[in-house]
Amino acid sequence: MRKSDPLIRFGVSMEQSLLKEFDSLCAEKGYTTRSEAIRDMIRNLLIEEELENENTEGVGTLTLVYNHHQRELEEKLTDYQHRHLQSIISTLHIHLSHHLCLEVMLLKGKAKNIKAIADGLVATKGVKHGKLVLTATGKTKES
Repeated sequence: MRKSDPLIRFGVSMEQSLLKEFDSLCAEKGYTTRSEAIRDMIRNLLIEEELENENTEGVGTLTLVYNHHQRELEEKLTDYQHRHLQSIISTLHIHLSHHLCLEVMLLKGKAKNIKAIADGLVATKGVKHGKLVLTATGKTKES
């Protein structure tokens, strides 16, 4: 919310059972008011819509779980990261077990590029699971 934006009150109609479920979810998530929860839902929806534009500036985390015994996998992942130095800005590597590793990468750039890099890494043979969490930087809304 911008400092100059006034708060506007409006009414919402919904079924009692849906409102009861919503109130339970709000309490579970720690919201003290319905308004806070609704504002967050609207912001999330607007960010999702903004990310549909492939040129939106975004930041994201890519989490990969992989078998480090997979032949040449670590070299492929490292090579991929070197080829995308401008977008992959940081990594964290953790050993989960004797066979499994967790790699978390921070990415920055255009949404379409981040998604393409993530897709390429997740599709690498030996990667067991991967998930990208992407959000907009808000640069287009700053002015």
